Amino acid sequence: MTSVQDILFQPIQMGPNTLKNRVFLSPLTRSRSVPTNVPNTVNVEYYRQRAKGGAGFIVSEGALITRQGTEWQNAPGIWNDEQVNGWKQVTEAVHEEGTVIFCQLWHLGRVSHPEAPEQLAAGTPVYAPSAIAARGGKFRFLLGQPGYVTPTVIDDPWKLVALFKKAAINAKDAGFDGVEILASNGYLIPQFLDITSNRRTDEWGGSVENRSRFGLEVLKAVIEIWGSDRVGIKLMPAGGGNDIAMPLEETLATFKYFLGEADKLLIAYFVLYRYTEVNNDFITQERTTPHDVIATYGPIIKNALVFARPPRTSRLQDGVLFGVPWIAHPDLALRIKYNKPLDNVFDKEHLYGSGGSLEAQKKGYTDYPFASYN
Repeated sequence: MTSVQDILFQPIQMGPNTLKNRVFLSPLTRSRSVPTNVPNTVNVEYYRQRAKGGAGFIVSEGALITRQGTEWQNAPGIWNDEQVNGWKQVTEAVHEEGTVIFCQLWHLGRVSHPEAPEQLAAGTPVYAPSAIAARGGKFRFLLGQPGYVTPTVIDDPWKLVALFKKAAINAKDAGFDGVEILASNGYLIPQFLDITSNRRTDEWGGSVENRSRFGLEVLKAVIEIWGSDRVGIKLMPAGGGNDIAMPLEETLATFKYFLGEADKLLIAYFVLYRYTEVNNDFITQERTTPHDVIATYGPIIKNALVFARPPRTSRLQDGVLFGVPWIAHPDLALRIKYNKPLDNVFDKEHLYGSGGSLEAQKKGYTDYPFASYN
């Protein structure tokens, strides 16, 4: 009988891209693009290490598609030429190691802050589908560490669709092999999908079809740039991120419709984020919707691949996106393949960057050793 480990190291075809194995690097925001939001040489080394360490597929950390006041200082962007040039160095390094890399496109919607330096520099409000604030948040770099605020209603959501399309163009110029739309964790697309954050009465709100419209139009826009087989999307049906979740009946109706329609677009893959207790919002258990995400939605997907985080418990799951284990083990895939222990000590203190010099970014980021393979 074929073991899970054997399956993990079988190649898989994803559209025109051949992935050398099924041990993938999940997007991980690390806040290391100092001094502002342009990928730098330390970012290049981080991604090179993980490609050299055997990753069959890498999805970049979320790349902001427009200037936004995120809680994550020094998260990289993909909206200008300087950022494109920075990402080019990353993609070239990853390709030299024989790994495929997609760019994750990210818009925060209502969970930006209007007083954050980058939001002020943008000169635009914090936009969302409706004027409903998310509970929670903590902008540690702002005086008083404020939380989320009531956003400004976007008058014409097509303006935001256009931002995704431009970012898709930039990602192509940067040398990525494709793009993943971030439609999870309570960011912009889930804010349109969710009945608790979208109270619009126009064609972008109300019915399941209308609430799904924005995410589907984003997919169509980036497909115009990349073709359907170089586009993926990440979804979190169980909710639990940034004050987003619906009762089970609405959740099932919404995500079954959305996944079915998205699958008709013949995209490359879906990432389905499982429900776990750690998804629970810090406020109340009710902000998640516990159900078996893979078993519920996997059968709806007829054309695309299905990726998820470990464990690989279903034949419906084609690849495994590891997150935290890659942080302290840049050679995670090789360690799994050759049965090496995951024995590097995780430097929690330096999980996220906090500004400072380029040299300071290496601590807890690119200074973890490979195992010995002699």
